[in-house]
Order: sequence, then structure tokens, then C-alpha cells
Amino acid sequence: MRRQYARALLKLSGEALAGEKGFGLEYGVIEDLADEVIKVHSRGVQMSLVVGGGNILRGNSASRQGLDRVSADYMGMLATVINALAVQDVLERKGLNTRVMTAIRMESLAEPYIRRRALRHMEKGRLVIFAGGTGNPYFSTDTAAVLRALEIEAEVILKGTNVDGIYTADPRKDPGAQFIKELSFQDAIVKGYEVMDANAFGLCKTNNLPIIVFNMNRPGNLERVLGGEDEGTIVR
Repeated sequence: MRRQYARALLKLSGEALAGEKGFGLEYGVIEDLADEVIKVHSRGVQMSLVVGGGNILRGNSASRQGLDRVSADYMGMLATVINALAVQDVLERKGLNTRVMTAIRMESLAEPYIRRRALRHMEKGRLVIFAGGTGNPYFSTDTAAVLRALEIEAEVILKGTNVDGIYTADPRKDPGAQFIKELSFQDAIVKGYEVMDANAFGLCKTNNLPIIVFNMNRPGNLERVLGGEDEGTIVR
């Protein structure tokens, strides 16, 4: 058994919100996600979310097609706000009190990110959704997730995927791929496992912030991970 966690940050990719379509929003997927989040939140776990925007636009991909990199990255940040508002709407309709906080100011839609205010929301039992990345171009939402996790003193970063954790190869392509239950930061770097991008991973390593990679599509997995069960791969 691993330890139980009382405060955690869940990193959701934009693609995870698109379901099998691969683009846009799949509300059935968001509904299932919301049910899982509400279940753990009702147990008293202080949860927060960071959402990506790859289901709408990825800044680095758009820049490779000719857009100015800075403009493309800001467009990607706006895509994360769209996703955050969609997740908030579903959670609120299911009865969970939430706040969206953005790194780019847009007060008509969400609160600007202020660390002390985010902590206060969590203490009052609200779920905080962080959007807008770090607010700066050239930084991914993975980096934003680690930065916010450190700022709110989260005990772990959870990265939901569509496989059971980290494997020696892609299990969807290589039937001989072996599952890895536990991994050190050093081994992940040396062996080239793509847990998060290099900036984000370096921040986790420097600050000893563990990462758990798990299958978000399996009902109850989020609750099992936070409850200390040996679900997914832990990197520490």
C-alpha cells in the first residue's frame, strides 16, 4: 500500500476531454470525469485541476504550421479556458462548488490566479480549476500543473491517461511492453520515459513532488489512487 493523499492536483489533457473523437469536447466523458472527482471530493480530499487545451489547439503545433509562436501559445492558453469552463459547468450542475482561476486576466469569465485566494477556496471546500497555463508563452500545461501543485502545497500530481501507467513501450502497439509499478526520477530521465515534459519533470525532481500516472478511464481509479492503493505507476 502507498500513502493516502489529502491534497492533490489532477492534470487533465485536452485530449482526455475529447474522448474517442480526438478533438472538441465530449460531454459524456466530462460527465464521467465529474462523477469521479465528486466522489473523492466528498471524502474530504482537497482536489484541484489543471486542464490542457490540445483538443482545441496546441500552441507548438500551430507555430510549426506558420503562426507566430507567442501568438500560438496564447491561443493555446485560451483553449484551456474553454475546457475549464466546460468542466466547471458539468461539476456545478452536479452540485460541486467550483472556481476557475486563470493565469491571464479575464474577470468576466473567471477569477485571476492569486495563490492565497486559491488556498482559501480549497479550505472552504471548493474545487479549483486552474486555466491559462502559466500565463506565459513557451511553457506547457504540464509545467503549469507542477507550478500550481507546488504553490498550493499539493502532496502529489496525478496524471490521468488511457493506459494503466508507465510501460517499457507503448502497450497499444507492443504486446511485449512491461508495466512499471514504481520509478525513480533518475531512472525516468535516463531511460527516457515521457512522464511529463522536461521542464515540468525537472521541477518535480527538484522539489521531490511525486507523480502518479494512472488510467483515468477505469471507474473508481481516482479514488483508489488517492486512497493509497497500488494503482498506476508512481514516480518519486
